[in-house]
Amino acid sequence: MAIQAIQSTGYQFRRILTYFPQDISLAFAYGSGVFRQSGTAHGSVGNNMLDFVFAVDDPVMWHSMNVKQNPAHYSFLRFLGPKNITSVQNDYGAGVYYNTMVPCDGKVIKYGVVSTDTLVEDLLHWKTLYIAGRLHKPVKILMQKENGPLRAALNANLKSALTAAFLMLPESFTEEELYLQIAGLSYSGDFRMIIGEDKAKVMNIVGPNVPHFQKLYGNMLTECPQAVYKAPQGRVEVDKSPEGQFLQLMALPKTLQQRITNLVDIPGKNRDVEEMLLQVAHDPDCGSVVQLGVQSIVKTSSLSQSAKGILTAGFKKTISYTSKKMYKMARSLRRKKP
Repeated sequence: MAIQAIQSTGYQFRRILTYFPQDISLAFAYGSGVFRQSGTAHGSVGNNMLDFVFAVDDPVMWHSMNVKQNPAHYSFLRFLGPKNITSVQNDYGAGVYYNTMVPCDGKVIKYGVVSTDTLVEDLLHWKTLYIAGRLHKPVKILMQKENGPLRAALNANLKSALTAAFLMLPESFTEEELYLQIAGLSYSGDFRMIIGEDKAKVMNIVGPNVPHFQKLYGNMLTECPQAVYKAPQGRVEVDKSPEGQFLQLMALPKTLQQRITNLVDIPGKNRDVEEMLLQVAHDPDCGSVVQLGVQSIVKTSSLSQSAKGILTAGFKKTISYTSKKMYKMARSLRRKKP
């Protein structure tokens, strides 16, 4: 039923794209408006606000066309011109410019605009984990131009998520536990999980969507030399020896490696990254150190991006959007009470 809902709304998603400048290298829809989540009413997929991300090669040109085409989507920042809008996009927060609570084709949508170069950097290195983290989970790809580096970066991002999850899990675990760990990466350290988000959000995402996660990660699990994937039993076993963990640590994105080494570095020692990662690989708390490294990336980017959102959305929309998030969180807490 959920798959039919996604297929039936796919046409509408693509129709929404026609309201925007078409110079887009990657467009995808994500979130509860696309994939059913536990705790939402039956048949509510497609009734929630629809979330999109557009990656564009030339943000100045794209915003220039979009301000002319859709001026009401922007806050007062539209009066500063496309160059300044792009500066706000690139120089602050996570490199994404969001317009939120926008009426479009009979729906209410939110869309983020990111430079293709910024997206590729985040996918490869996890500089902010903001869009890369969204792409750890199932999304609905609406448009993807042939771009070799972008395609490779999208694949590398999924492999990195798998590797990070391996390091944080025990030697043997269920497939669902793996997907819970992966889905939780981009929420780890996000202050919005304390104020404004459903506390069971990660479980709600994974529970109804295990088949979609399997489509993303099934082949990688089968081909991974450091994992034994027992698909019929839905279980995975990984190499937790120091040697195995060291190989996994060395395969992590650059920014995460740096955050990990910052946590264990002793001032004045001047040790290189490889030496410090070898130390972490032998640490019984290796997984916890990796978790702290991920948290430090997400905490920084989520705070700065949310602060930028007040400018890009405008004060009224910010209050309205935040109020709806708080209501969803309160409703989730009430559901949990006996």
